Parts: sequence; structure tokens; C-alpha cells
Amino acid sequence: MKVGIIGTGNIGGTLARKLASKGHDVKVANSRGPETIDASVLSTGARAATADDAVHQAEVIIIAVPLTAYAALKSLLHTAPEQAIVVDTGNYYPGIFGKIDELEDGQVQAVWAQEQLGRPIIKAWNAVLAGRLAEDFPASALPVAGDSHAAKQVVFSLVKDTGFDPVDGGTSADAWRQQPGSPAYCTSLSSKDLEHSLTQANQQFLAQRRELILEIIADRAAQDPEAITVEYVTAVNRLVTAGTF
Repeated sequence: MKVGIIGTGNIGGTLARKLASKGHDVKVANSRGPETIDASVLSTGARAATADDAVHQAEVIIIAVPLTAYAALKSLLHTAPEQAIVVDTGNYYPGIFGKIDELEDGQVQAVWAQEQLGRPIIKAWNAVLAGRLAEDFPASALPVAGDSHAAKQVVFSLVKDTGFDPVDGGTSADAWRQQPGSPAYCTSLSSKDLEHSLTQANQQFLAQRRELILEIIADRAAQDPEAITVEYVTAVNRLVTAGTF
């Protein structure tokens, strides 16, 4: 499958390596130019490209950049094939990238992303820690949300290729159930437990729990930076969101 990835950070870079290793035709781009893409991102066969080249003829386009860059991608996606599936991996952390009024007022991030990008999106790979995604055998499940059943089936297959079991997270409007602060977010659950956790999410408490998790992790990091492991962050997410474990 022809996959274009916009963003070469921890999530985008890892997806490029994993999907290319499974035989997908992967082109990856960042905002600084193909010559700046680290060789490790290309180590399994992904190719460095300009953003225009990455989306040209792509069957799937994965967005792995900060939310603040979404609006600037709208014109780029207008040049992509109409049938291309756009996957949104982003999460809203106002303390890191600044507040977005619509999201502060409760708009679901996936719905907001569709408006910013000007394309329907599938929400995937947002509910996993970068360190967990990089593992060879995570043996856990990931939620996938969106309005097109056919598009979700394609993304399900790609999620499997990255080593996870896909779980249907519902429509774009339901995607708040896998946002930060929910029991489905970065808690490394089995498919059965993830399905249950999606039903247990409470939209009213997402922002409060998201900020509490960040506060706990920041406090621990100040005392012992080496303690901030994938296992520790997963445990904090599980404890605060009180999901099914």
C-alpha cells in the first residue's frame, strides 16, 4: 500500500519504520525538507520526500505533527487523491502547544481535525505511547475511530502491521473516548479490556484527568528522570483514569 507520512517525530518516524518493514511503499516528509530526515527513519525502506511528493498518489496519508500545524496542511491535502484515507494521530495538550478555543469548549479533537484538514479522517495511533509503539511485540490493542467503515478496515490492517490489535472506537464524534484522560488512552489493554474501557469513558472528566496525569509525571520526573519509563507512564494513566485492568 502507498503510505504518505507527514511528520518524522517519535510517532511518525516509528510508523515509517514499521510500515516499510511490512512491505508498504512509504514516503515520509517533515517541515524542513527530505535532506533533514534522520537515517533511522528510513532504515527499513521508507523514502524521504517533500510533503507534496508524500501525498501524491498516496492511498493512506498519516498526519503525525502538532495540532498547531493542521490548518497549514489543508492546501496540501487538497492536492492528494480524493480517495486517499487520512489518518489523524494527534492529541490536544494545551500546556505544550497552547489552547485551542474549540477544543477548550468541548469539541471532539477528531471532529476539529476534519475541519482543519478539510478531509474526513480516521483516528488511530493516538492512544499509544511512542515507546510502546516502537516495541516489537506490544501484545495490546489500539482504538480506531472514524465515519467510514471501509476506511477503518484499511486502517485496521495497518494497525495490525504495526503490531497491535485494532478495536473499533466508533465514529469521529465518538473519538473523544480515546483522547488523553480516557481509560482507553495509553493504558496498553487487551482487545476485550479496551472495548470495555471505551464504554467507560466520561467526557466530563477528560481534561481534568489529562492534566492530573501530566502533573504526576512531571513531579516524578523532577525527582527521578530515569523513572519515567513506558511502564510508569502506562501505570499512571491506568490509575488516574480508573479503567478496566
